[in-house]
Amino acid sequence: MWIDTHCHLDAHEFGAEALNVAARAQAAGVSMIVIPAVERGNFETVAQLAQAAPNASYALGIHPIYVPQARDEDLVALRAAVEVAMLDPRFVAIGEIGLDFFIPLLCEPAMREKQERFFREQLRIARDFGLPVLTHVRRSQDQVLKHLRQVTPSGGIAHAFNGSEQQANAFIKLGMHLGFGGAMTFTRALQIRRLASSLPLDRIVLETDAPDISPSWIHPARNSPEQLPAIGAALAGLRGIDPAEEAAAAWASSLAAIPRLAPLLA
Repeated sequence: MWIDTHCHLDAHEFGAEALNVAARAQAAGVSMIVIPAVERGNFETVAQLAQAAPNASYALGIHPIYVPQARDEDLVALRAAVEVAMLDPRFVAIGEIGLDFFIPLLCEPAMREKQERFFREQLRIARDFGLPVLTHVRRSQDQVLKHLRQVTPSGGIAHAFNGSEQQANAFIKLGMHLGFGGAMTFTRALQIRRLASSLPLDRIVLETDAPDISPSWIHPARNSPEQLPAIGAALAGLRGIDPAEEAAAAWASSLAAIPRLAPLLA
């Protein structure tokens, strides 16, 4: 059985089909899908979707791509929403949060500063409530690491990891796990494939980031949590182990990274 630690099941690409997608994923062996929020406006959406799908849970946070239009009141609202959500067993983490220094707008000095301020405050919320974080680290691994060292949460995941081995080990040293998905299924992704095959297995979790980052066999079509078992098999192939061994290892790693999942899967 498998856990998709990062899937935007609420995205418009799924629309009214979201619950059917979750059901097909469950039939394919995906026992849990973690749905991270991206802005204040979809906090309630992800929570309701997680309640409606028996194999779903959710995280709350403000994604760096949504920081430009976010307001300081949204951080206040996030803290209040988290306080209430702590009573909900399907609420499992703070996310998706982090830094993005790939999009030109987000690289402008004022926006970099705002991203970092929002990230730090969300790290404080995670720390205060003892929650793991689902971090966005696109072209920002070192900067994310800097903030994690200064405001250290209760572990979490560096989502869609695409850094160096040194950076990977720095995340691991801080108690973080590393998310791998469809990107490692492309033969040209040499660095990602090398890391996926060599990093400690107990620090790797699997994800789809659906509807994005489709694996090679369906690219450029919409990604789906149904693809996770095949992605896991691809990782097993890279490491030269049986898919069942990889499934067991990824399961254990996911529960270590996001402990609130355990009661949902007992």
